[in-house]
Amino acid sequence: MMSDFIVSARKYRPETFKSVVGQDSITSTLKNAIASKHLGHAYLFCGPRGVGKTTCARIFAKTINCQEISSEGEACNKCESCVSFNESRSFNIHELDAASNNTVDDIRSLNEQVRIPPQLGNYSIYIIDEVHMLSQQAFNAFLKTLEEPPKHAIFILATTEKHKIIPTILSRCQIFDFNRIKVPDAVKYLSYIASEESIEFEAEAFHVIAQKADGAMRDALSIFDQVVSFSGGDIRYQNVIENLNILDFEYYFNLTDLFLEGDTSKPLLIFDEILDNGFDPHNFINGLATHFRELLVATDKQTIQLLEVSDNLKEKYLAQAEKVNPGFLFALLDICSKIDLQFKGSRNQRLLIELGLIKMANFITEKKKLLAKKPLEPEIQEDQKSNKVKKTTEPEILKSNEVTVKPEIVKEKEDIQESEIQIKRNVVRSPVISIKDALQKKDSSVDKEPEISSKNNEGTELIEDEVAKNEVFTKEELLKCWDEFAEKIKSDNPRIYSSLKERDLKIIEELNIEIEFENLDQLENFNRQMKQLLINHLRQELMNSGIEINTRLKEKDEKGRKLYTVEERFDYLAKKNSNIIKLKQNFNLDFD
Repeated sequence: MMSDFIVSARKYRPETFKSVVGQDSITSTLKNAIASKHLGHAYLFCGPRGVGKTTCARIFAKTINCQEISSEGEACNKCESCVSFNESRSFNIHELDAASNNTVDDIRSLNEQVRIPPQLGNYSIYIIDEVHMLSQQAFNAFLKTLEEPPKHAIFILATTEKHKIIPTILSRCQIFDFNRIKVPDAVKYLSYIASEESIEFEAEAFHVIAQKADGAMRDALSIFDQVVSFSGGDIRYQNVIENLNILDFEYYFNLTDLFLEGDTSKPLLIFDEILDNGFDPHNFINGLATHFRELLVATDKQTIQLLEVSDNLKEKYLAQAEKVNPGFLFALLDICSKIDLQFKGSRNQRLLIELGLIKMANFITEKKKLLAKKPLEPEIQEDQKSNKVKKTTEPEILKSNEVTVKPEIVKEKEDIQESEIQIKRNVVRSPVISIKDALQKKDSSVDKEPEISSKNNEGTELIEDEVAKNEVFTKEELLKCWDEFAEKIKSDNPRIYSSLKERDLKIIEELNIEIEFENLDQLENFNRQMKQLLINHLRQELMNSGIEINTRLKEKDEKGRKLYTVEERFDYLAKKNSNIIKLKQNFNLDFD
Protein backbone atom coordinates (compact mmCIF):
# COMPACT_ATOMS: atom_id res chain seq x y z
CA MET A 1 0.00 0.00 0.00
CA MET A 2 1.11 3.56 -0.69
CA SER A 3 0.62 4.53 2.96
CA ASP A 4 3.30 2.02 4.02
CA PHE A 5 6.06 3.88 2.19
CA ILE A 6 8.50 5.77 4.40
CA VAL A 7 11.04 8.14 2.88
CA SER A 8 14.63 6.97 3.13
CA ALA A 9 15.67 9.94 5.29
CA ARG A 10 13.32 8.64 8.03
CA LYS A 11 13.49 4.90 7.37
CA TYR A 12 17.29 4.78 7.43
CA ARG A 13 17.86 7.44 10.05
CA PRO A 14 20.81 6.29 12.23
CA GLU A 15 19.84 4.85 15.61
CA THR A 16 23.32 4.20 16.96
CA PHE A 17 26.56 6.18 17.06
CA LYS A 18 28.14 3.60 14.76
CA SER A 19 25.62 4.22 11.99
CA VAL A 20 26.11 8.02 11.96
CA VAL A 21 27.72 9.04 8.66
CA GLY A 22 30.81 11.24 8.48
CA GLN A 23 30.98 12.46 12.12
CA ASP A 24 33.39 9.98 13.68
CA SER A 25 35.22 12.45 15.91
CA ILE A 26 32.00 13.78 17.44
CA THR A 27 30.45 10.37 18.06
CA SER A 28 33.68 9.11 19.65
CA THR A 29 33.77 12.10 22.01
CA LEU A 30 30.15 11.59 23.06
CA LYS A 31 30.64 7.85 23.68
CA ASN A 32 33.74 8.52 25.79
CA ALA A 33 31.86 11.13 27.82
CA ILE A 34 29.10 8.59 28.56
CA ALA A 35 31.56 5.82 29.40
CA SER A 36 33.57 8.02 31.79
CA LYS A 37 30.41 9.70 33.17
CA HIS A 38 31.79 13.15 32.36
CA LEU A 39 28.53 14.61 31.15
CA GLY A 40 28.08 18.34 30.73
CA HIS A 41 24.81 20.10 31.45
CA ALA A 42 24.63 21.91 28.06
CA TYR A 43 25.75 20.97 24.55
CA LEU A 44 25.58 22.94 21.32
CA PHE A 45 25.48 21.02 18.03
CA CYS A 46 26.07 23.36 15.08
CA GLY A 47 26.68 22.81 11.38
CA PRO A 48 25.01 22.79 7.93
CA ARG A 49 21.63 21.24 7.27
CA GLY A 50 21.25 17.49 7.02
CA VAL A 51 24.56 16.46 8.60
CA GLY A 52 23.16 14.67 11.67
CA LYS A 53 22.85 17.26 14.46
CA THR A 54 19.38 16.29 15.67
CA THR A 55 20.07 12.60 14.99
CA CYS A 56 23.16 12.64 17.21
CA ALA A 57 21.23 14.55 19.88
CA ARG A 58 18.55 11.83 19.96
CA ILE A 59 21.08 8.99 20.04
CA PHE A 60 23.02 10.75 22.80
CA ALA A 61 19.83 11.34 24.83
CA LYS A 62 18.75 7.70 24.47
CA THR A 63 22.19 6.31 25.40
CA ILE A 64 22.50 8.49 28.53
CA ASN A 65 19.44 6.87 30.11
CA CYS A 66 20.12 3.35 28.82
CA GLN A 67 20.26 0.87 31.70
CA GLU A 68 22.52 -1.64 29.93
CA ILE A 69 25.03 0.27 27.78
CA SER A 70 27.16 -2.05 25.63
CA SER A 71 30.95 -2.23 25.82
CA GLU A 72 31.12 -0.18 22.61
CA GLY A 73 29.21 2.69 24.23
CA GLU A 74 25.94 2.04 22.38
CA ALA A 75 22.38 1.82 23.74
CA CYS A 76 21.02 -1.69 24.20
CA ASN A 77 17.56 -1.01 22.63
CA LYS A 78 16.14 -3.58 25.07
CA CYS A 79 15.65 -1.82 28.39
CA GLU A 80 12.48 0.06 29.22
CA SER A 81 14.10 3.45 28.62
CA CYS A 82 15.31 2.49 25.12
CA VAL A 83 12.03 0.82 24.17
CA SER A 84 9.98 3.83 25.28
CA PHE A 85 12.24 6.13 23.31
CA ASN A 86 12.01 3.98 20.16
CA GLU A 87 8.22 3.99 20.47
CA SER A 88 8.17 7.80 20.92
CA ARG A 89 6.57 7.63 24.37
CA SER A 90 9.52 8.53 26.56
CA PHE A 91 8.86 11.16 29.23
CA ASN A 92 12.55 11.76 29.87
CA ILE A 93 13.42 13.21 26.45
CA HIS A 94 11.74 16.44 25.37
CA GLU A 95 12.11 18.05 21.95
CA LEU A 96 11.35 21.72 21.44
CA ASP A 97 11.25 23.66 18.19
CA ALA A 98 12.66 27.11 18.93
CA ALA A 99 11.35 28.46 15.63
CA SER A 100 7.74 28.29 16.89
CA ASN A 101 8.48 28.55 20.63
CA ASN A 102 10.72 31.58 20.72
CA THR A 103 9.03 33.92 23.20
CA VAL A 104 9.79 34.66 26.84
CA ASP A 105 6.62 32.81 27.95
CA ASP A 106 7.76 29.65 26.14
CA ILE A 107 11.11 29.74 27.91
CA ARG A 108 9.42 30.36 31.27
CA SER A 109 7.30 27.24 30.74
CA LEU A 110 10.47 25.32 29.91
CA ASN A 111 12.17 26.58 33.07
CA GLU A 112 9.25 25.33 35.19
CA GLN A 113 9.26 21.96 33.43
CA VAL A 114 12.99 21.51 34.06
CA ARG A 115 12.35 21.29 37.82
CA ILE A 116 10.40 18.04 37.44
CA PRO A 117 12.71 15.01 37.96
CA PRO A 118 12.64 12.07 35.51
CA GLN A 119 10.21 9.22 36.10
CA LEU A 120 12.48 6.61 34.53
CA GLY A 121 16.27 6.87 34.28
CA ASN A 122 18.67 9.39 35.71
CA TYR A 123 18.36 12.35 33.36
CA SER A 124 15.80 14.56 31.68
CA ILE A 125 17.15 15.65 28.29
CA TYR A 126 15.84 18.75 26.50
CA ILE A 127 16.64 18.97 22.76
CA ILE A 128 16.04 22.49 21.42
CA ASP A 129 16.25 22.60 17.63
CA GLU A 130 16.95 25.80 15.64
CA VAL A 131 17.88 27.55 18.87
CA HIS A 132 19.12 30.63 17.01
CA MET A 133 15.45 31.53 16.37
CA LEU A 134 14.93 32.49 20.02
CA SER A 135 14.35 36.18 20.60
CA GLN A 136 16.82 38.31 22.55
CA GLN A 137 14.48 38.39 25.55
CA ALA A 138 14.01 34.62 25.41
CA PHE A 139 17.78 34.10 25.38
CA ASN A 140 18.13 36.28 28.45
CA ALA A 141 15.34 34.41 30.25
CA PHE A 142 17.08 31.12 29.43
CA LEU A 143 20.54 32.14 30.68
CA LYS A 144 20.14 31.36 34.39
CA THR A 145 18.56 27.96 33.85
CA LEU A 146 21.16 27.01 31.25
CA GLU A 147 24.02 27.97 33.57
CA GLU A 148 22.75 26.24 36.72
CA PRO A 149 20.13 23.62 35.83
CA PRO A 150 19.03 20.85 38.21
CA LYS A 151 21.38 17.85 38.39
CA HIS A 152 19.00 15.71 36.37
CA ALA A 153 18.64 18.17 33.45
CA ILE A 154 20.79 18.17 30.30
CA PHE A 155 20.26 20.60 27.41
CA ILE A 156 21.21 19.82 23.81
CA LEU A 157 20.90 22.83 21.51
CA ALA A 158 21.05 22.46 17.73
CA THR A 159 21.47 25.23 15.15
CA THR A 160 22.56 25.88 11.58
CA GLU A 161 23.55 29.49 12.33
CA LYS A 162 25.97 29.57 15.22
CA HIS A 163 26.87 33.22 14.66
CA LYS A 164 23.32 34.30 15.64
CA ILE A 165 23.61 32.89 19.16
CA ILE A 166 24.66 35.38 21.82
CA PRO A 167 28.11 34.85 23.42
CA THR A 168 26.67 34.34 26.90
CA ILE A 169 24.85 31.23 25.64
CA LEU A 170 27.93 29.94 23.80
CA SER A 171 30.09 30.27 26.91
CA ARG A 172 27.74 27.97 28.85
CA CYS A 173 27.83 25.10 26.32
CA GLN A 174 30.18 22.44 25.02
CA ILE A 175 30.29 23.21 21.30
CA PHE A 176 30.45 20.51 18.61
CA ASP A 177 30.92 21.63 14.99
CA PHE A 178 29.51 19.10 12.54
CA ASN A 179 31.21 18.68 9.16
CA ARG A 180 29.64 18.41 5.73
CA ILE A 181 29.26 14.82 4.59
CA LYS A 182 32.07 13.95 2.19
CA VAL A 183 31.19 12.56 -1.22
CA PRO A 184 32.79 9.11 -0.63
CA ASP A 185 30.89 8.72 2.69
CA ALA A 186 27.60 9.71 1.06
CA VAL A 187 28.19 7.31 -1.85
CA LYS A 188 28.96 4.48 0.56
CA TYR A 189 25.75 5.06 2.55
CA LEU A 190 23.61 5.36 -0.58
CA SER A 191 25.09 2.09 -1.85
CA TYR A 192 24.17 0.43 1.45
CA ILE A 193 20.56 1.66 1.22
CA ALA A 194 20.30 0.57 -2.42
CA SER A 195 21.50 -2.90 -1.46
CA GLU A 196 18.97 -3.08 1.35
CA GLU A 197 16.20 -2.09 -1.07
CA SER A 198 17.45 -4.48 -3.82
CA ILE A 199 18.03 -1.63 -6.27
CA GLU A 200 20.50 -1.87 -9.15
CA PHE A 201 22.82 1.13 -9.46
CA GLU A 202 25.97 2.64 -10.98
CA ALA A 203 28.58 4.18 -8.71
CA GLU A 204 28.87 7.24 -10.96
CA ALA A 205 25.15 7.91 -10.45
CA PHE A 206 25.59 8.07 -6.67
CA HIS A 207 28.58 10.40 -7.09
CA VAL A 208 26.35 12.82 -8.98
CA ILE A 209 23.69 12.59 -6.25
CA ALA A 210 26.27 13.19 -3.50
CA GLN A 211 27.73 16.23 -5.28
CA LYS A 212 24.25 17.63 -5.89
CA ALA A 213 23.43 17.26 -2.17
CA ASP A 214 26.42 19.51 -1.30
CA GLY A 215 27.36 17.74 1.93
CA ALA A 216 23.82 17.18 3.28
CA MET A 217 22.95 13.50 3.81
CA ARG A 218 19.25 14.24 4.14
CA ASP A 219 19.25 16.00 0.76
CA ALA A 220 21.09 13.06 -0.77
CA LEU A 221 18.46 10.63 0.50
CA SER A 222 15.64 12.83 -0.80
CA ILE A 223 17.29 12.92 -4.25
CA PHE A 224 17.78 9.16 -4.02
CA ASP A 225 14.05 8.60 -3.51
CA GLN A 226 13.29 10.93 -6.42
CA VAL A 227 15.66 9.08 -8.77
CA VAL A 228 14.32 5.69 -7.69
CA SER A 229 10.81 6.81 -8.62
CA PHE A 230 12.06 8.10 -11.98
CA SER A 231 14.23 5.13 -12.95
CA GLY A 232 11.98 2.36 -11.63
CA GLY A 233 14.51 0.66 -9.38
CA ASP A 234 17.51 0.75 -11.75
CA ILE A 235 19.66 3.83 -11.07
CA ARG A 236 21.98 4.73 -13.95
CA TYR A 237 24.22 7.74 -14.52
CA GLN A 238 22.27 8.87 -17.58
CA ASN A 239 18.95 8.66 -15.69
CA VAL A 240 20.31 10.72 -12.81
CA ILE A 241 21.65 13.60 -14.91
CA GLU A 242 18.44 13.60 -16.95
CA ASN A 243 16.20 13.68 -13.91
CA LEU A 244 18.27 16.26 -12.00
CA ASN A 245 18.89 18.39 -15.12
CA ILE A 246 22.68 18.14 -14.74
CA LEU A 247 25.01 18.71 -17.66
CA ASP A 248 26.98 15.65 -18.75
CA PHE A 249 30.71 15.73 -17.93
CA GLU A 250 31.49 14.79 -21.54
CA TYR A 251 30.59 18.32 -22.64
CA TYR A 252 33.35 19.75 -20.45
CA PHE A 253 35.94 17.21 -21.61
CA ASN A 254 35.11 17.91 -25.27
CA LEU A 255 35.28 21.68 -24.77
CA THR A 256 38.69 21.41 -23.11
CA ASP A 257 40.03 19.38 -26.04
CA LEU A 258 38.73 22.03 -28.46
CA PHE A 259 40.39 24.80 -26.43
CA LEU A 260 43.69 22.94 -26.66
CA GLU A 261 43.26 22.69 -30.44
CA GLY A 262 42.45 26.39 -30.74
CA ASP A 263 39.04 25.72 -32.33
CA THR A 264 36.73 28.74 -31.91
CA SER A 265 33.65 27.57 -33.84
CA LYS A 266 32.79 24.17 -32.32
CA PRO A 267 32.63 25.47 -28.70
CA LEU A 268 29.96 27.94 -29.81
CA LEU A 269 27.96 25.13 -31.43
CA ILE A 270 28.25 23.01 -28.29
CA PHE A 271 27.09 25.93 -26.15
CA ASP A 272 24.11 26.42 -28.47
CA GLU A 273 23.23 22.74 -28.05
CA ILE A 274 23.43 23.10 -24.27
CA LEU A 275 21.02 26.05 -24.34
CA ASP A 276 18.63 24.14 -26.63
CA ASN A 277 18.53 21.33 -24.06
CA GLY A 278 17.26 23.81 -21.46
CA PHE A 279 20.34 24.16 -19.27
CA ASP A 280 21.02 27.37 -17.35
CA PRO A 281 24.01 29.21 -18.90
CA HIS A 282 25.17 30.42 -15.47
CA ASN A 283 25.27 26.84 -14.18
CA PHE A 284 27.14 25.86 -17.33
CA ILE A 285 29.94 28.36 -16.78
CA ASN A 286 30.22 27.38 -13.10
CA GLY A 287 30.36 23.72 -14.10
CA LEU A 288 33.10 24.51 -16.61
CA ALA A 289 35.10 26.28 -13.89
CA THR A 290 34.66 23.24 -11.64
CA HIS A 291 35.95 21.03 -14.45
CA PHE A 292 39.08 23.17 -14.80
CA ARG A 293 39.56 23.01 -11.05
CA GLU A 294 39.39 19.20 -11.13
CA LEU A 295 41.94 19.15 -13.97
CA LEU A 296 44.24 21.44 -11.99
CA VAL A 297 43.99 19.09 -9.02
CA ALA A 298 44.76 16.12 -11.28
CA THR A 299 47.98 17.67 -12.61
CA ASP A 300 49.77 17.16 -9.29
CA LYS A 301 50.21 13.74 -7.69
CA GLN A 302 49.93 15.23 -4.20
CA THR A 303 46.49 16.75 -4.86
CA ILE A 304 44.89 13.88 -6.81
CA GLN A 305 43.24 12.74 -3.58
CA LEU A 306 41.11 15.91 -3.66
CA LEU A 307 39.19 14.53 -6.67
CA GLU A 308 35.81 13.46 -5.26
CA VAL A 309 34.66 11.58 -8.36
CA SER A 310 34.17 7.96 -9.38
CA ASP A 311 37.11 5.81 -10.46
CA ASN A 312 36.09 5.90 -14.13
CA LEU A 313 35.78 9.67 -14.13
CA LYS A 314 39.08 10.03 -12.25
CA GLU A 315 40.85 8.15 -15.04
CA LYS A 316 39.41 10.59 -17.59
CA TYR A 317 40.62 13.56 -15.56
CA LEU A 318 44.11 12.09 -15.22
CA ALA A 319 44.27 11.38 -18.96
CA GLN A 320 43.26 14.92 -19.92
CA ALA A 321 45.46 16.47 -17.22
CA GLU A 322 48.50 15.11 -19.04
CA LYS A 323 47.64 17.31 -22.06
CA VAL A 324 47.38 20.60 -20.17
CA ASN A 325 49.65 22.70 -17.98
CA PRO A 326 48.73 24.75 -14.89
CA GLY A 327 49.27 28.09 -16.66
CA PHE A 328 46.66 27.20 -19.27
CA LEU A 329 44.17 26.18 -16.56
CA PHE A 330 44.86 29.33 -14.50
CA ALA A 331 44.02 31.50 -17.51
CA LEU A 332 40.79 29.60 -18.24
CA LEU A 333 39.72 29.73 -14.59
CA ASP A 334 40.32 33.48 -14.59
CA ILE A 335 38.07 33.88 -17.63
CA CYS A 336 35.33 31.78 -16.00
CA SER A 337 35.60 33.82 -12.80
CA LYS A 338 35.18 37.11 -14.66
CA ILE A 339 32.15 35.77 -16.56
CA ASP A 340 30.59 34.62 -13.27
CA LEU A 341 31.03 38.07 -11.73
CA GLN A 342 29.68 39.92 -14.77
CA PHE A 343 26.83 37.51 -15.59
CA LYS A 344 24.01 39.03 -13.52
CA GLY A 345 24.80 42.59 -14.60
CA SER A 346 25.14 41.75 -18.30
CA ARG A 347 22.31 42.62 -20.71
CA ASN A 348 23.44 40.05 -23.27
CA GLN A 349 24.43 37.06 -21.15
CA ARG A 350 24.77 34.66 -24.06
CA LEU A 351 27.21 36.97 -25.84
CA LEU A 352 29.22 37.32 -22.62
CA ILE A 353 29.71 33.56 -22.39
CA GLU A 354 30.40 33.18 -26.12
CA LEU A 355 33.14 35.81 -25.95
CA GLY A 356 34.62 33.94 -23.00
CA LEU A 357 34.64 30.67 -24.96
CA ILE A 358 36.40 32.39 -27.86
CA LYS A 359 39.05 33.78 -25.48
CA MET A 360 39.62 30.31 -24.06
CA ALA A 361 40.04 28.84 -27.55
CA ASN A 362 42.44 31.64 -28.58
CA PHE A 363 44.58 31.50 -25.45
CA ILE A 364 47.24 29.11 -26.75
CA THR A 365 47.35 30.83 -30.16
CA GLU A 366 47.82 34.26 -28.57
CA LYS A 367 50.51 32.91 -26.27
CA LYS A 368 52.47 31.54 -29.22
CA LYS A 369 52.29 34.95 -30.89
CA LEU A 370 53.60 36.65 -27.76
CA LEU A 371 56.46 34.19 -27.47
CA ALA A 372 57.37 34.84 -31.11
CA LYS A 373 57.97 38.52 -30.27
CA LYS A 374 60.95 39.80 -28.26
CA PRO A 375 59.64 40.29 -24.73
CA LEU A 376 60.99 43.00 -22.46
CA GLU A 377 61.49 40.58 -19.58
CA PRO A 378 64.34 41.57 -17.26
CA GLU A 379 65.11 37.99 -16.26
CA ILE A 380 65.67 36.86 -19.85
CA GLN A 381 67.79 39.86 -20.76
CA GLU A 382 69.87 39.55 -17.60
CA ASP A 383 70.51 35.87 -18.38
CA GLN A 384 71.50 36.71 -21.94
CA LYS A 385 73.80 39.46 -20.72
CA SER A 386 75.45 37.20 -18.15
CA ASN A 387 75.89 34.45 -20.73
CA LYS A 388 77.53 36.92 -23.14
CA VAL A 389 79.92 38.12 -20.48
CA LYS A 390 80.68 34.57 -19.46
CA LYS A 391 81.42 33.46 -23.03
CA THR A 392 83.70 36.42 -23.73
CA THR A 393 85.59 36.42 -20.46
CA GLU A 394 86.21 32.71 -20.01
CA PRO A 395 88.94 32.49 -22.69
CA GLU A 396 90.72 35.45 -21.10
CA ILE A 397 90.46 33.89 -17.66
CA LEU A 398 92.01 30.67 -18.87
CA LYS A 399 94.92 32.75 -20.20
CA SER A 400 95.55 34.67 -17.02
CA ASN A 401 99.19 35.31 -17.97
CA GLU A 402 98.03 37.21 -21.07
CA VAL A 403 95.93 39.77 -19.19
CA THR A 404 97.45 42.89 -17.71
CA VAL A 405 96.53 43.04 -14.02
CA LYS A 406 97.74 45.63 -11.51
CA PRO A 407 100.24 44.11 -9.09
CA GLU A 408 98.74 45.80 -6.06
CA ILE A 409 95.35 44.17 -6.72
CA VAL A 410 96.39 40.60 -7.57
CA LYS A 411 99.30 39.07 -5.74
CA GLU A 412 101.49 36.42 -7.23
CA LYS A 413 100.56 33.66 -4.78
CA GLU A 414 96.75 34.23 -4.71
CA ASP A 415 94.64 31.18 -5.56
CA ILE A 416 93.11 30.87 -9.00
CA GLN A 417 89.58 31.66 -7.83
CA GLU A 418 90.44 35.12 -6.49
CA SER A 419 92.43 35.97 -9.58
CA GLU A 420 89.52 34.97 -11.82
CA ILE A 421 87.15 37.25 -9.91
CA GLN A 422 89.51 40.20 -10.20
CA ILE A 423 90.17 39.56 -13.89
CA LYS A 424 86.43 39.45 -14.61
CA ARG A 425 86.02 42.72 -12.76
CA ASN A 426 88.71 44.45 -14.80
CA VAL A 427 87.73 43.04 -18.18
CA VAL A 428 84.00 43.69 -17.98
CA ARG A 429 84.23 47.19 -16.52
CA SER A 430 83.39 49.92 -19.01
CA PRO A 431 83.88 53.68 -18.79
CA VAL A 432 81.02 55.62 -17.17
CA ILE A 433 79.54 58.52 -19.11
CA SER A 434 77.45 61.23 -17.45
CA ILE A 435 74.08 62.08 -19.03
CA LYS A 436 74.73 65.77 -18.45
CA ASP A 437 78.00 65.51 -20.31
CA ALA A 438 76.28 63.56 -23.06
CA LEU A 439 73.54 66.18 -23.41
CA GLN A 440 76.11 68.96 -23.52
CA LYS A 441 78.02 66.91 -26.13
CA LYS A 442 81.26 67.02 -24.24
CA ASP A 443 83.77 65.22 -26.35
CA SER A 444 86.18 64.90 -23.50
CA SER A 445 84.09 62.24 -21.71
CA VAL A 446 83.71 60.22 -24.89
CA ASP A 447 87.30 60.48 -26.05
CA LYS A 448 88.76 59.71 -22.65
CA GLU A 449 90.84 56.56 -22.60
CA PRO A 450 89.36 53.65 -20.62
CA GLU A 451 91.08 52.35 -17.52
CA ILE A 452 91.87 48.99 -19.14
CA SER A 453 93.71 48.89 -22.41
CA SER A 454 91.76 47.51 -25.36
CA LYS A 455 94.69 45.23 -26.17
CA ASN A 456 96.67 42.81 -24.10
CA ASN A 457 100.42 42.36 -23.93
CA GLU A 458 100.53 40.19 -27.04
CA GLY A 459 98.58 42.62 -29.17
CA THR A 460 95.29 40.65 -29.37
CA GLU A 461 92.14 42.73 -28.95
CA LEU A 462 90.12 42.45 -25.74
CA ILE A 463 86.33 42.45 -25.52
CA GLU A 464 84.77 45.62 -26.90
CA ASP A 465 81.12 44.61 -26.70
CA GLU A 466 80.50 46.42 -23.41
CA VAL A 467 82.35 49.55 -24.55
CA ALA A 468 80.18 49.67 -27.67
CA LYS A 469 77.06 49.99 -25.49
CA ASN A 470 77.91 53.45 -24.17
CA GLU A 471 76.75 55.57 -27.07
CA VAL A 472 76.05 59.27 -26.65
CA PHE A 473 72.41 60.27 -26.97
CA THR A 474 70.46 63.49 -26.82
CA LYS A 475 67.62 64.46 -24.56
CA GLU A 476 65.18 64.27 -27.46
CA GLU A 477 66.20 60.67 -28.13
CA LEU A 478 65.75 59.83 -24.45
CA LEU A 479 62.23 61.31 -24.36
CA LYS A 480 61.30 59.52 -27.59
CA CYS A 481 62.28 56.10 -26.18
CA TRP A 482 60.54 57.01 -22.92
CA ASP A 483 57.24 57.73 -24.75
CA GLU A 484 57.54 54.55 -26.85
CA PHE A 485 57.70 52.43 -23.71
CA ALA A 486 54.76 54.32 -22.17
CA GLU A 487 52.60 53.52 -25.22
CA LYS A 488 53.42 49.82 -24.94
CA ILE A 489 52.06 49.57 -21.38
CA LYS A 490 49.10 51.91 -21.90
CA SER A 491 46.41 49.22 -22.12
CA ASP A 492 47.64 47.02 -19.25
CA ASN A 493 48.84 49.70 -16.82
CA PRO A 494 46.98 52.98 -17.45
CA ARG A 495 47.97 54.50 -14.08
CA ILE A 496 51.70 53.98 -14.63
CA TYR A 497 51.23 55.14 -18.23
CA SER A 498 49.83 58.47 -17.06
CA SER A 499 52.75 58.92 -14.66
CA LEU A 500 55.29 58.21 -17.38
CA LYS A 501 53.56 60.49 -19.90
CA GLU A 502 53.80 63.40 -17.49
CA ARG A 503 57.57 62.96 -17.91
CA ASP A 504 58.22 64.47 -14.53
CA LEU A 505 61.80 63.21 -14.62
CA LYS A 506 65.15 64.68 -13.70
CA ILE A 507 68.63 63.83 -14.95
CA ILE A 508 71.23 63.50 -12.21
CA GLU A 509 74.88 62.47 -12.19
CA GLU A 510 76.25 59.15 -13.45
CA LEU A 511 73.57 58.24 -16.01
CA ASN A 512 70.81 58.29 -13.41
CA ILE A 513 67.26 59.32 -14.32
CA GLU A 514 64.98 60.32 -11.47
CA ILE A 515 61.18 60.14 -11.72
CA GLU A 516 58.75 61.41 -9.10
CA PHE A 517 55.34 59.92 -8.19
CA GLU A 518 52.32 61.46 -6.51
CA ASN A 519 51.72 58.63 -4.01
CA LEU A 520 53.42 55.58 -2.51
CA ASP A 521 51.11 53.12 -4.24
CA GLN A 522 52.14 54.31 -7.70
CA LEU A 523 55.82 54.26 -6.74
CA GLU A 524 55.72 50.70 -5.37
CA ASN A 525 53.70 49.45 -8.34
CA PHE A 526 56.21 50.97 -10.77
CA ASN A 527 59.22 49.54 -8.93
CA ARG A 528 57.66 46.10 -8.77
CA GLN A 529 56.35 45.80 -12.34
CA MET A 530 57.88 48.31 -14.73
CA LYS A 531 61.17 49.72 -13.47
CA GLN A 532 63.48 46.99 -14.74
CA LEU A 533 61.54 46.69 -18.02
CA LEU A 534 61.95 50.43 -18.66
CA ILE A 535 65.69 50.33 -17.83
CA ASN A 536 66.21 47.44 -20.25
CA HIS A 537 64.24 49.25 -22.94
CA LEU A 538 66.27 52.47 -22.62
CA ARG A 539 69.57 50.60 -22.52
CA GLN A 540 68.70 48.64 -25.64
CA GLU A 541 67.27 51.49 -27.71
CA LEU A 542 69.86 54.11 -26.71
CA MET A 543 72.74 51.59 -26.71
CA ASN A 544 74.01 52.66 -23.31
CA SER A 545 74.34 50.04 -20.56
CA GLY A 546 74.99 52.54 -17.80
CA ILE A 547 71.46 53.97 -17.64
CA GLU A 548 69.76 53.70 -14.22
CA ILE A 549 66.41 54.93 -12.87
CA ASN A 550 65.69 56.23 -9.36
CA THR A 551 62.19 56.76 -7.96
CA ARG A 552 60.96 59.06 -5.21
CA LEU A 553 57.77 60.65 -3.84
CA LYS A 554 56.93 64.24 -4.65
CA GLU A 555 57.47 66.67 -1.79
CA LYS A 556 54.35 68.62 -0.86
CA ASP A 557 54.41 72.15 0.46
CA GLU A 558 53.13 73.03 3.87
CA LYS A 559 49.77 74.23 2.55
CA GLY A 560 49.03 71.02 0.67
CA ARG A 561 50.19 68.74 3.47
CA LYS A 562 47.53 66.68 5.25
CA LEU A 563 47.41 66.49 9.01
CA TYR A 564 47.27 62.87 10.12
CA THR A 565 48.35 62.65 13.77
CA VAL A 566 46.82 64.30 16.84
CA GLU A 567 50.06 66.21 17.49
CA GLU A 568 50.03 67.69 13.98
CA ARG A 569 46.44 68.87 14.40
CA PHE A 570 47.29 70.46 17.76
CA ASP A 571 50.29 72.31 16.33
CA TYR A 572 48.19 73.53 13.42
CA LEU A 573 45.48 74.93 15.74
CA ALA A 574 48.05 76.38 18.12
CA LYS A 575 49.54 78.45 15.32
CA LYS A 576 46.15 80.00 14.73
CA ASN A 577 45.27 80.54 18.41
CA SER A 578 47.95 80.57 21.12
CA ASN A 579 45.30 80.28 23.87
CA ILE A 580 45.01 76.58 23.07
CA ILE A 581 48.51 76.02 24.50
CA LYS A 582 47.55 77.79 27.73
CA LEU A 583 44.37 75.73 27.95
CA LYS A 584 46.40 72.52 27.65
CA GLN A 585 48.87 73.63 30.32
CA ASN A 586 46.26 74.92 32.81
CA PHE A 587 44.15 71.76 32.75
CA ASN A 588 47.12 69.41 32.35
CA LEU A 589 45.57 67.90 29.23
CA ASP A 590 47.07 65.17 27.09
CA PHE A 591 46.49 64.01 23.53
CA ASP A 592 44.80 60.79 24.66
